[in-house]
Amino acid sequence: MKDEPVVITGAGSGIGRAVALLCAERGARVAVLDIAAERAGGVADEASELGAAAVLAVECDVSSEAAVAAAVDRCVAELGVPSGVFANAGIEINAPIDQMRLTDWQRVLEVNLTGTFLTCKHTVRAMLAGGHGGSIVCTSSPSAIVGFAGGDNAAYGASKGGISAFVRSLALDYARHGIRVNAVIPGATDTPLLLAGVADDRRQSARTEIESQAREQVPLQRLGQPREVAYAVAWLLSDEATYVTGTQLVCDGGLLAKGANTF
Repeated sequence: MKDEPVVITGAGSGIGRAVALLCAERGARVAVLDIAAERAGGVADEASELGAAAVLAVECDVSSEAAVAAAVDRCVAELGVPSGVFANAGIEINAPIDQMRLTDWQRVLEVNLTGTFLTCKHTVRAMLAGGHGGSIVCTSSPSAIVGFAGGDNAAYGASKGGISAFVRSLALDYARHGIRVNAVIPGATDTPLLLAGVADDRRQSARTEIESQAREQVPLQRLGQPREVAYAVAWLLSDEATYVTGTQLVCDGGLLAKGANTF
């Protein structure tokens, strides 16, 4: 990855941040994209301290095509044509479907699915214009394959199921151009998204409950750490995975091994 430009969305926290910092340690040229400019800037500073060949922080709402196009253009101009892309930005809004507001449903799909589409659209265009291939990794979820026991996950699950299907199609469409497209499927990972939608006064109790469920339900008996998922993503981005495309790399502590693995 040394000196290779890598674009990461949702890089201001969680798995995106972990991937940005790991790429920095390996000497990549790292573009940190996040909807929150302050978070992006903080991670960019960390990446620079860890040895990134170059760093760029960009405020970007991935649900806006104009914002994504401008961000990618800036990345190309300042870091070079990306050889690696981690389309990771995502949100989660949970509610029983009969009670979910249309605006919430639309926002989940706009960020998770449309945001992945727009990130891939504009980085693929840059790769094609640059005349070289590259590797794209998109963040899917076990909810693309199985229903969550906690329920109320229809919008998020639909968005991630769409991403998994999207990845398979892109892998076939762009293989001839040397562009590999894969998904990573993180299980329950210790990130801010783990407590999305939980009221502040319930966060500690909710976290305790989630950790207890992980011990009972996950074969490895714990939550995953962002760094563990980052290693999987970095491998897919790297030249160690040059014959891997169209796949879904599960990094979930064994959770899906207990269910119907039909992807």
